[in-house]
Amino acid sequence: MTTVAHKRSRTDTLRSRAVAHLKGPDAQVCADPLAALRVLYELASSPTTASKALALLHELQVHQVELDLQDEELRRSYVELENALDRQIQLYDYAPVGHFVVDGNAALLELNRTGATLLGSEPESLRGQSLEGFLTQEAVPTLRAMLARVAEGAATAFADLHLQSAPDGDSRCVHASACPDPKGGGFLIGLIGISQTKPTPVVL
Repeated sequence: MTTVAHKRSRTDTLRSRAVAHLKGPDAQVCADPLAALRVLYELASSPTTASKALALLHELQVHQVELDLQDEELRRSYVELENALDRQIQLYDYAPVGHFVVDGNAALLELNRTGATLLGSEPESLRGQSLEGFLTQEAVPTLRAMLARVAEGAATAFADLHLQSAPDGDSRCVHASACPDPKGGGFLIGLIGISQTKPTPVVL
């Protein structure tokens, strides 16, 4: 169905609902613009056009109810979109993988809360900093090589990177994957922790 046909079908449906509403026991006459009421008054003043006045009144009532129904649908759609957006933000922020958007120099443009936790800070304070600054010296060339492969046309590139030691002395190793940013000019990077230098207790 074309867009025009879809809109016409939707309008016809609203009109049918509006007419049914006006014929119901709780039907009310809605206020209309002053100019339309002047025309209605002029028509109703003459016996020869009184029938047209009634027809116009009905048309104005139908139109008002159509607008009311459209307003209800828009409000409901707005609430549904807000709920969907909130859910997507939750899925992004609390995913078990650190998500990063970096520019061509590996500067952090966007990141989720999991990614910020991996880097030991809050998202707001990390934006603009270079991801390289959180890696060991040995890992920086590996990150650059991974991003270079993506820049040269690879759909996805992978590497194991070492983050600088945490305050407790643990050296964290993460598995990284990178792909082009669909918006262009940068990269999407995912990080997930895979090991530590100190033994990790096993919880049964």
